[in-house]
Amino acid sequence: MAEAALEPPDPAPRPPKYYLVKQHLLELIATLPAGALVPTERTLTSELGTSRTTVRQALGELVGEGRLIRRHGSGTYVAEPKLGWPLQMTSFTEQAGAIGHEVATELIDATEYAAGEEVARRLDLAPGAAVHRIERLRLVDGTPMAVETSELSAVRFPGLLEHLTRVGSLYRVLADEFGVPVASAEQTIETAPASPREAALLQCDNGAPMLRLTRPKPSYSVVVVCLALPAFALRVTSVSDGTTATAFR
Repeated sequence: MAEAALEPPDPAPRPPKYYLVKQHLLELIATLPAGALVPTERTLTSELGTSRTTVRQALGELVGEGRLIRRHGSGTYVAEPKLGWPLQMTSFTEQAGAIGHEVATELIDATEYAAGEEVARRLDLAPGAAVHRIERLRLVDGTPMAVETSELSAVRFPGLLEHLTRVGSLYRVLADEFGVPVASAEQTIETAPASPREAALLQCDNGAPMLRLTRPKPSYSVVVVCLALPAFALRVTSVSDGTTATAFR
């Protein structure tokens, strides 16, 4: 019986054009220092002989992966390398200091308002009770890294803003000034697009993917903390002892 002739294998599919542009950009990024300006879309379109749409798609993927960062009105730059960051039940300031990073904090807003049903439930308060709402911008080594919103009972923590302005760490203020250490909490992580306000504060695109870390039920139900962080700057890993670590760009 005659042996059937083998069919030649199908040729490998050609990679899409944007992927080739992306590989070219990766090679370029490898030769540039962090913070270096990369060529504009128009320049890359001309140099690579492709469409602006193709170049924009390649740049967009690299921004999403945290390899490049866009700055409105300025251009696209090589991103800083990611920094190791342990995710623990300590304050943002203490975590950064423990691993050698400098944290600066800018107060965005501080108000007192009457709690609605959801906030009242999470803080074990009666609806309408007075609540502090403190919103701060967190910078790590000079780079805007998180918008942090904290809500606490105004009756239980009088003079909170004055203490916070002096000390800087909310958890330290709670422990040292009010005798309420926050040692454990339920934590949730979810994705959401950046609002125009968050994008402006964090110097990223409107609608850029964000990670929201929320501690809705900490010890004693004293504080609700929500961190909004650019997803391109974040890597979450789980280690063998059951703890979780986070890396920031």
